[in-house]
Amino acid sequence: MTSTVRTAVGTAKVRSARGDSSGGTKRGPRRPTGRLRRVSLPYLLLLPALILELLVHLVPMVIGIVMSFKELTQFYIRDWGTAPWSGIDNYKLSVDFNGPVGESLLHSFFVTVGFTLLSVGLCWAIGTTAAIYLQDTFRGRGLLRAVFLIPYALPVYAAVITWAFMFQHDNGLVNHVLHDQLHLTDQPSFWLIGDNSFYALLTVSVWKGWPFAFLIVMAGLQNIPRELYEAAALDGAGMWQQIRRITLPSLRPVNQVLVLVLFLWTFNDFNTPYVLFGKSAPEAADLISVHIYQSSFVTWNFGTGSAMSVLLLLFLLVVTGVYLLLTSRGRKTADV
Repeated sequence: MTSTVRTAVGTAKVRSARGDSSGGTKRGPRRPTGRLRRVSLPYLLLLPALILELLVHLVPMVIGIVMSFKELTQFYIRDWGTAPWSGIDNYKLSVDFNGPVGESLLHSFFVTVGFTLLSVGLCWAIGTTAAIYLQDTFRGRGLLRAVFLIPYALPVYAAVITWAFMFQHDNGLVNHVLHDQLHLTDQPSFWLIGDNSFYALLTVSVWKGWPFAFLIVMAGLQNIPRELYEAAALDGAGMWQQIRRITLPSLRPVNQVLVLVLFLWTFNDFNTPYVLFGKSAPEAADLISVHIYQSSFVTWNFGTGSAMSVLLLLFLLVVTGVYLLLTSRGRKTADV
């Protein structure tokens, strides 16, 4: 019995001595390598996209700003860095609305504003109406959804070229229907020149833009609980009251983003008027994007064209900032 106790005590002393020797050596704190990797991984994944964004958008933007302060014409195209500095002369020329350059730019600006407001409004109205109509279940709803998305799925150039053929004066489908079949006009109209060019451009823009609004609004409608409509129907609310009191207020966050995106896309649209009219758009459809192209690549005055582009960028930044400020205030007021 005594030997057993002595053995146990000796073993305990040995274990305590080992524990003291091992515990006496202090190790430094371990680095949180796992946490560091988790934090840095998203940035590493975003790095290729950031580099591509820098190369595709930011670098040309900086170069364009530098070009706007140079007297860059066709004589310096081969080595534009040797073009003499002009200071803010290009900006003065662009905003001199008493001169021919500034006057034509102001006219193009007003045409673009009117075109954008009409196009965005019609796209939103048609897309919202179609999305609300297709919320109810009926036979053939899936087919209609697919058909409505065809204009958005088609390539822009193919769609606009098709419309250009349809707007032809002699053998176009539009004049054939309006004049030959429906007899709504006294004679075939010129749709690609003159004042009618504005309506032709607006028609093509709305035709290819409203399916995007339809798609976004249809996705937003999925988040509205059906119980709200059922309760409103039990209370005696009609369809228009449900749309006004339930649908539109619930779609307010979606519509705020949708309207902003449509505005920026339409205001900057270059492909549609360029493919529809060519290098020289009619005066009634002289959008600012084509106007800047003509000032740069037709008259070979890249400095003035770059200054116009910078002014357009500043205008869009101001409009976007004011819009976001007003919508954020409206959202806070609604929440309160």
